[in-house]
Amino acid sequence: MIDLSLAGIAGAFIGIVAAAFAYGPLVRTIERSLRASRGPNENGVLELALLRRAVLALDILLLAGAGYWLAAALAG
Repeated sequence: MIDLSLAGIAGAFIGIVAAAFAYGPLVRTIERSLRASRGPNENGVLELALLRRAVLALDILLLAGAGYWLAAALAG
């Protein structure tokens, strides 16, 4: 069985909450820079939708992992 600490799980949850708050400004900044580099006739709706999903997935993975690691390290 996998040995997960309660502190690590709580840290991962806090990391997911932080990822949810960081997602909006991060996606807005990336979309703004992509739209500025494209021409006015290029739509790219599918690419932006895929980009949003990829950013959310990476955001959750990184911040949840960092939260788990930090909480488990602090708990001992």
